[in-house]
Amino acid sequence: MWPMGQSVDLSTGEVPSPGRVAGGGAVDIDVRLRMFTWFADVSGAVAVSRMGPEEITRARSRRLSHNVVTSRVFGPMPRGVFVTDRVAHTDAGRLRVRLYRPHTARALPVVVNFHGGGGTLGNLDQSDWLCAHVASRVGALVVSVDYRLAPEHPYPAGRDDGYAAVTWAARQAAALGARPDRLAVMGDSAGGNMAAVVCLLARESGPVIDAQVLLYPALDLTFERPSVDRFADGPVLTRTDMEVFRSHYLGDDGDPTDPLCSPLFAPDVADLPPALIVTAAVDPLHDDGADYARRLDAAGVPVRHTDHARAVHGFLTFPGVCRASAQALDDVCAELSRRLA
Repeated sequence: MWPMGQSVDLSTGEVPSPGRVAGGGAVDIDVRLRMFTWFADVSGAVAVSRMGPEEITRARSRRLSHNVVTSRVFGPMPRGVFVTDRVAHTDAGRLRVRLYRPHTARALPVVVNFHGGGGTLGNLDQSDWLCAHVASRVGALVVSVDYRLAPEHPYPAGRDDGYAAVTWAARQAAALGARPDRLAVMGDSAGGNMAAVVCLLARESGPVIDAQVLLYPALDLTFERPSVDRFADGPVLTRTDMEVFRSHYLGDDGDPTDPLCSPLFAPDVADLPPALIVTAAVDPLHDDGADYARRLDAAGVPVRHTDHARAVHGFLTFPGVCRASAQALDDVCAELSRRLA
């Protein structure tokens, strides 16, 4: 029987022990997922440490078509969700956003999504499956943000775009047929970092955010947590890749302990929005999410942490080969439905 997502006891911090350490040992993941991650590692499709500027540009420009073949890996799109691209005129300038709207006449809550990619790679296509299913199952208007990427646009460009997109969505909610009083943020990996940072900024200056969903987020850019060393060789994400992402994102003068780069260094995490934090046990970023969940809980923030014992970094991006994706999606939709009701 496949072990699904486990809720973690925040009082003890107990999580499943993963089955691989750096330098050897087997990873306790499904054979189908193991084959997929092996191919990803060998091909270098997501290995930014093996990419020069031209390869980064090509990787960003890859577009994902939705057909029978791609749906087997990246998941089928749900029926009844209208997807449109538009330009948002925000405080940070013009940003491309993708809107996912279910077929309904009622005013919808708003969920703003940030894709992953280390602040260097990624595009709107990779979040299609997640955003469309959240729109359909939660009954929400999902706004996915095409924020500026490094190294051309190092920190704080992406962060500024993220916060500007959330304030734009809050201001424009009524015009978009949505509710200005129901707003959530969501992001995976580097997008989870952006979602957490936006919540820190919004706590001080608004708008009111009702929920944050952080999917295997990168929250400590010093990379000093034990899981970084435990899974330094991957699969999918390696320490070497993480260091290249950090170098691109922070540029020459960035400080990895800046709380608006690394929310785990925030001196105060009280009064932040209720959180769902989803982690993969076979992931160098596992401890980022687990430790942030404990900090939020200790500060009195309602938080639920689900840990997936046989999942790897990025597993919600390829639901067709990772069975844990279905349970994680259930948890995301349940949390957002409850917080945005």
